[in-house]
Amino acid sequence: MGKYFRPSWDDYFMAIAKIIGTRGTCDRLRAGAVLVKNKRIISTGYNGAPPELGHCDDIGHLMEEGHCVRTIHGEHNAILQAAVLGGISTVGSTLYTLYNPCIHCAKYVVMAGIKRVVIGQIYRGEKALEYLKKAGLEVELYKPSPEWDQNLLKLFSAEIEKVEAKEGNVKLVEDNKIDDLNIVQPNQTVRPL
Repeated sequence: MGKYFRPSWDDYFMAIAKIIGTRGTCDRLRAGAVLVKNKRIISTGYNGAPPELGHCDDIGHLMEEGHCVRTIHGEHNAILQAAVLGGISTVGSTLYTLYNPCIHCAKYVVMAGIKRVVIGQIYRGEKALEYLKKAGLEVELYKPSPEWDQNLLKLFSAEIEKVEAKEGNVKLVEDNKIDDLNIVQPNQTVRPL
């Protein structure tokens, strides 16, 4: 067995942004974003319609001037989530986003006091990037780690690891004993007491 690979913070949070993007409901761009402060996630967001309104994937796009305006962008949703949760300051935070913010989201990023933006891929023009830099934000293009990417493939294609520690005992419940714990299994209905 090879040496354990521990991802960098940028690798870690960008991987989470990729997972969050899978919740997107607009097939034009399934973007994900993670807001991080002091190496802790404070909020997340993906491209999707506001609650109780139809999603692009279900009812189609709402197009204006070549853009779908039905959804709230991932970056904007991450900022709004922090506001809805309350008590969470975005000032001084880092935004990890799969694609660079559009010019509108760039304005929200600046106003939210975000100080660093890590971008997975440049999407469309660079005006928003220039806007962020002019406002004094640190803007970086994420550089994937091939070693981390290989580890992610293994991680998501394998069963949950059963650990054997070098020291002490790690006791996992055997598969045949899980039913005795009365834990809800996937697709199982929970009955009220």
